[in-house]
Amino acid sequence: MRLRHPLILASQSPRREQILRMLGFEFSIVPPGIDETLPPDVSPEQAPVLLARAKALHVSAEHPDALVLGSDTLVVIDGRILGKPSGTEEAVDMLRLLNGRTHRVYTGVALALAGNITGSGVECSEVTFARRTEAELEEYVRSGEPLDKAGAYAIQGRGAFLVEGIRGCFFNVMGLPVQRTLRLLEPYHAG
Repeated sequence: MRLRHPLILASQSPRREQILRMLGFEFSIVPPGIDETLPPDVSPEQAPVLLARAKALHVSAEHPDALVLGSDTLVVIDGRILGKPSGTEEAVDMLRLLNGRTHRVYTGVALALAGNITGSGVECSEVTFARRTEAELEEYVRSGEPLDKAGAYAIQGRGAFLVEGIRGCFFNVMGLPVQRTLRLLEPYHAG
């Protein structure tokens, strides 16, 4: 899809890159390099869109003529936010918590142009995990796949063996809700 401005993805996520390429967009990648520490009073619904906006604005300040797409994904269970695990032990702990249960995946997206946010929003999907053994969880963590993923799993990779069902946007769980992203970009399509 052609846009009236160059498009920049403010993310290092190979999954987000894959989704945008699948949709036919041409874009460059500029890692945002921001502090992703959340304020203590932010809700799980607000957190990913807050981070997505911060990423988009940070990169937009350096590239004011480009459309900058920021995104952030969080896994939430029992009101607890699960970001990327700090190591293998935390990854196993996260998977134990999610094992055999339903959790929510929130992805915030934001679009910036000339240092201003032109639109943003958050998408929610519910994911139900099958019950897996401790040995299966540990083996999955040893594969290394979950170590850079929110909630310690990749639905589009080996982590698919954990998933019993999903309600909502599959691509949201991967890290970029397709329809919400397309709506943000729609006003900038080249005629």
